[in-house]
Amino acid sequence: MTAIAERATETAAAAEVSPVSGDALTVALPRPRLEMLNPAMLTIATNVRKELDMTPEFLDSVKQHGVLVPIVAQITDEGEIHVLYGQRRTIAALEGGLGQVPVYVSEAQAEADRIAKQVVENDQRSGLSEGDRAAAFEQLALLGVSATQIAKRTGAKKNDVEDAIKARSTTTGTKALHDGHTVMEALVLAEFEGNEDAVAELESVIKDEPEYLDHVAQKLRDDRDSQRALDTLIAELTAQGTVVVEDADGYYGDTENMHVSRLNRADGEPATDEDANAVTIETNYRREHKAVPVVKGWKELGFTPKFERHYSTTQAQSGPMTEDQKEERRTLIANNKAALSAEVVRREFVKTLLSRKTGPKGWQYFTVHAITHHPEVATGYEGKTAADMAGVKTDESGTWGWNPLRDHVAGTKNRPEVSLIALVCAGYEKQLPKDAWRRPSQAQKDYLNQLVAWGYTASETEKLIIDAN
Repeated sequence: MTAIAERATETAAAAEVSPVSGDALTVALPRPRLEMLNPAMLTIATNVRKELDMTPEFLDSVKQHGVLVPIVAQITDEGEIHVLYGQRRTIAALEGGLGQVPVYVSEAQAEADRIAKQVVENDQRSGLSEGDRAAAFEQLALLGVSATQIAKRTGAKKNDVEDAIKARSTTTGTKALHDGHTVMEALVLAEFEGNEDAVAELESVIKDEPEYLDHVAQKLRDDRDSQRALDTLIAELTAQGTVVVEDADGYYGDTENMHVSRLNRADGEPATDEDANAVTIETNYRREHKAVPVVKGWKELGFTPKFERHYSTTQAQSGPMTEDQKEERRTLIANNKAALSAEVVRREFVKTLLSRKTGPKGWQYFTVHAITHHPEVATGYEGKTAADMAGVKTDESGTWGWNPLRDHVAGTKNRPEVSLIALVCAGYEKQLPKDAWRRPSQAQKDYLNQLVAWGYTASETEKLIIDAN
């Protein structure tokens, strides 16, 4: 037996503690040790070279940067260190001539049996915390036990096992579980690892208004994706040698930088895009960005404002927006953005609702009321939206009249109520534009009130619709 194997046996023996609570489980479970080993010490399957795709790019990356993700291995009865996960990394390390690679080493089978037994015993005795259970699942995974086998051994659901392991894979998720958060809360926090402001906002929501977590998280996702797109656009423009300026809101010569569309050249002719020497980035309510041509330092270059300011005692002054108008516009954009984020959460709620074994309470009256009082929902729904809500897997199609829900209904008689509810909900969604909060209709209120009755938490923007007179 190797020295590593001897240490593994000693560690396992020392860790044999009879657990009496969820806390005891965490103390009793030794984590597989991270060793720096020569890849030549590791054993792999004899046919592995025939099965793995060893691309030149992968081999070169490992040779240049080393093995960044630790290999998972177990000590066999013969004292060999056998690779469970990371065969490609092991081969690449050997071919790259690496002297050491990081390896998680443990006596997999004995440890896995003991950990699984402790999970079951503690759950039967007093119930484990989600953090303790997640820690045990992670350790079983590091020992080479698949999520399916972990679920089978511990009586957990496979999805719950996968979520727990995923949450534990990040520092933020691990800390959240240690602090007493649920696995789902930890997963949300882990999404924003590295963004301290976002994590702090989410933790505050979990503490004070947990019912709004889905909405706040989705808005943060959308904002994050938008910022990434903005950074990418600016980087591309900068690489092309384009000057990007932040402020170009002038209309009557109020700023140093003005849109080309608002300027005349020195000869009095309207300026064109060819006259631009910079761009500014504008973002719409969908968080889409575009580069708008501007002239930076237009006065010094001889340009003049295309529009003149006029004052009159009998009519309103034409000119730039007042502060009240600007604030109104900021509110409009903010609410429209929030409405789009809420749409994602709302449709996911319906999809989850319809994935249950039985239809939601009162669905029969909901659908007949919709069709009799708001018949447009039955004729104006989008088939793709309805199919997504019904959990129907579809292939994208660009053909005219494509309706995956119709195709689904034609192909099966199973649970027609799911398709009917999805159809009606998709019809309501079609009648719920981003700015519905400004002039809510009765159909929009009926739809959102029904979702709330089924357990949905309306966002602040959706509440403007529900609470409208």
